[in-house]
Amino acid sequence: MSEERRKVTVSVIKADIGSLAGHHKVHPDTILAASRVLAEAKKKGVIKDFYVTHVGDDLQLIMTHYKGVDSPDIHGLAWEAFKEATKVAKELGLYAAGQDLLSDAFSGNVRGLGPGVAEMEFVERPAEPIVVFMADKTEPGAFNLPLYKIFADPFNTAGLVIDPRMHDGFVFEVLDVFEGKMVRLAAPEELYDLLALIGTPGRYVIKRVYRKRDNEIAAVVSSERLNLIAGKYVGKDDPVAIVRAQSGFPAVGEVLEPFSFPHLVAGWMRGSHHGPLMPVGLKDAKCTRFDGPPRIVALGFQVHNGNLIGPADLFDDPAFDEARRLAQFIADYMRRHGPFMPHRLGPEEMEYTTLPQVLERLKDRFVKAELGYKPVIKRSEELSGAEHD
Repeated sequence: MSEERRKVTVSVIKADIGSLAGHHKVHPDTILAASRVLAEAKKKGVIKDFYVTHVGDDLQLIMTHYKGVDSPDIHGLAWEAFKEATKVAKELGLYAAGQDLLSDAFSGNVRGLGPGVAEMEFVERPAEPIVVFMADKTEPGAFNLPLYKIFADPFNTAGLVIDPRMHDGFVFEVLDVFEGKMVRLAAPEELYDLLALIGTPGRYVIKRVYRKRDNEIAAVVSSERLNLIAGKYVGKDDPVAIVRAQSGFPAVGEVLEPFSFPHLVAGWMRGSHHGPLMPVGLKDAKCTRFDGPPRIVALGFQVHNGNLIGPADLFDDPAFDEARRLAQFIADYMRRHGPFMPHRLGPEEMEYTTLPQVLERLKDRFVKAELGYKPVIKRSEELSGAEHD
């Protein structure tokens, strides 16, 4: 079968393997170490093409191949690249070297071992534009609002109204990261059910989006939650996403537009604070202010015969200057709250940070207080709609 008709797989696999000057920026020598591993794999025909970059303290491997999603060969290659980069990080004494590698043993798949993974397989169109999003200092649910706007909001995506190939809408695959369960919801008919879930991005994460008319893959997000894997805070998840664009999918401009609003996401400083998601070019993909604010980069590629043509640094554009200014304003406002909510995360998220170790010292100092009433506390999911009203 010709390469044009074979299903190509785009794999984006990332990990924090160590950073220069705190959680600030990947050292170029670690990028070179990973690039050498992938270059050798390309020479041997394991992968078709690759691009190595970084966002903040996360090393990003973007690869194309014909081995499908969850391929042990590809995941093993990424693991080898991260291990080699970690060796360099340790030699340089970089901060948190190997932080996202939660195991010494590779078992055929990097899922559950620390790295974040977004992969999609498709037959190339004559022109196949994709956008690879890479975020730092946040969690997978940070993509919930943008993906909703891209694939379900006609005020963002005019193609939902005027493009007959998109007019039937899209199907969202939503993952409950606490229970390990998945549900598929169709837009627009199940829009309110979708919003009822994804408005809680710490638990419900949009994993994949499909075009409803033919079930063609449109987008995929990494869904690994490091604190749920490790049982404690070991670093933020820093998710990645792949979105297909044009010709029956949202235009590139429609894909980028939601990020002109720097919405609040969880994961700033020690993974314990909310902050605005700032769209930046690669040159500004470094997190310094209070280890942030959270950043997102968008790289545009053409996939042609399995090759990555590009990238275009899509947020490196004065059109996003106002979004960056607004993000700075929001960052100032949120920082003024100091250790108080809503800047600091809620108690359910703080369970996975170091705060419980601090509070442990106080547990025996609490004494019974006379409230004059008996408190009734229920989990929110146990409450009926009437009780909420």
